[in-house]
Amino acid sequence: MMEFNEMDTEQMIEALMEMLEKKQYNQLRRTLEDTNEADIAAVMDAMEDEDSLKIFRILPKDLAADVFPLLEVDDQKYIIMSLSDREASNIIDNLMADDATDLLEEMPANVVRRILANASPETRKDINHLLQYPDASAGSIMTVEYVDLRENMTVNDAIERIRDIGLDSETVNVCYVLDSTRVLKGTVALRYLLIMPQDAIIGRIMNDHVISVNTLTDQEAAAQTFKKYDFTVLPVVDNETRMVGIITVDDVVDIIEEEATEDIEKMAAIIPSEKPYLKTGIFETCRQRLPWMLILMLFAVLTGMIITRFTDTLLAQSILIAYIPMLMDAGGNAGSQTAVSIIRGLSLQEIHYKDFLHVIWKELRVAFLCGIVLAGINFAKLMLFDGQTLFLSAVICLTMLLTICISKMIGAVLPLLSDRCGFDPALMASPLITTIVDAISLLIYFGFASCLLR
Repeated sequence: MMEFNEMDTEQMIEALMEMLEKKQYNQLRRTLEDTNEADIAAVMDAMEDEDSLKIFRILPKDLAADVFPLLEVDDQKYIIMSLSDREASNIIDNLMADDATDLLEEMPANVVRRILANASPETRKDINHLLQYPDASAGSIMTVEYVDLRENMTVNDAIERIRDIGLDSETVNVCYVLDSTRVLKGTVALRYLLIMPQDAIIGRIMNDHVISVNTLTDQEAAAQTFKKYDFTVLPVVDNETRMVGIITVDDVVDIIEEEATEDIEKMAAIIPSEKPYLKTGIFETCRQRLPWMLILMLFAVLTGMIITRFTDTLLAQSILIAYIPMLMDAGGNAGSQTAVSIIRGLSLQEIHYKDFLHVIWKELRVAFLCGIVLAGINFAKLMLFDGQTLFLSAVICLTMLLTICISKMIGAVLPLLSDRCGFDPALMASPLITTIVDAISLLIYFGFASCLLR
C-alpha cells in the first residue's frame, strides 16, 4: 500500500476524510504526526473549512503551532475565529512574533482585542512592538526571537545560553553579540562555537564586520541585501544601532513572491490583491481590473481619432487598412519587450536613472537592427507574395522601421522616468505602452502615406 507521505494532495485528502468519517481519530493523529507540516498545511488549504478545522483540532499542540503559519491567511482567520479564546491564545503564544503579528493584522479589531486579552504578557509585548512599524518595512517583517550573547562570555557560556533560549528562537545558526545597551557589536556562527575551545572569549572570535538593516528600511531593499550577501538571516537595528530583531530567509521568500506578484499584476494593468485567485470574488476581481481597462479604453479613443483624421488617405488607398494590425502589433511587441527588460533591471537594481543615456543609446541600436531585419523581410513578402507596388511597400516598411525605433525608445524612457519620479515602473508595462505605441504607429503610417500620395 502507498505510504501517506508518497501520496499527492488529493489522495491525502481522501485518506484523511476516510479516517474522519470512520472516526479513526487515533490513527488519524498518528498519521499526521508522521507527516511533514508543509504537507499537512497544503492538504488543509485544499479542504473545506469545516474539515480543515477538524484536522487542526486533532493535531498535537506542537505540530499545530508549526502547521498554522503555513496555512493560507483565510484558513488561519477561519480557524482562529472558530476556536475558543483560550485555544486561540495558545496558538498565538506558540507562534513566532512576526507570524503572530501578520495574522492579527488580518483580523477584525474585536477579534484582536479578544485574543490579546488572553495571550501571555510577553506575547502581547512582542506583537505590540512589531505593530508600531510601517507596513512593508524591515521592522514589520522581523521577529524578535533570536540568540543574543555578550562579549565577555566564554564559548561554554554561549552554548549554555543557546540551550536555555534556543527552542524559543527563530534560529540558532547565527548568534548576535550585544553590549549592555543592546548595541550590535558582532556575530558568531554556531559552527564556530562548536569547534572553538570552551574557554575562548566571544569578543575575540566574533565577526565584528556586521551587515544590518534599519527598522524603517523597505522590505524589498532588505531582500536585495539578502541576495547581495547570500545571507540566511539578517539583523535589524534601530537608529542608535541597537538590535531589535532579525529577518530570516523564509520571510524574504515571502517578500520576493509578494513583490513579484504585485509587479506582474501591475504590468497586466490589474490593481494588486493579496488574496489567491480562487478566493477572490467576482465583484472584487472586477473592481481590480475595471479601472485600468477604463483608462486604456479612453487612451484607445486616440487611435480612433487618428483613423478618422486620415479618412481621405484611407479612401484613396484602401489597401492601407490591411496592414494596420501588423504595424500596431510590431510596435506594441517591440515596446513591451524593452519595457519588461528595463522594469526587471530597475527592480533588481541592475539599472539606475544615471544610466539613462546608456540605455537609450543601446536600445536605439537594437531597435534599428531589429527594424531593418523585419522591414527587409516584410518588403520581400510585400513585393513577391502580396504583389504590392513599390510605393506601398516602401510606406509600410519605413513605417515599421520608425515605429519599432520609437516604440523601443518609449519602452525604455517611460519606466526610467517613472522610477525617477517615485512611481512604480511596473505601471509603465505592456498595456499602457501598447496603447501609446498603437497611436504613434498610426500617425507615422498615415503621415508617410499622405506625404507620398501628394
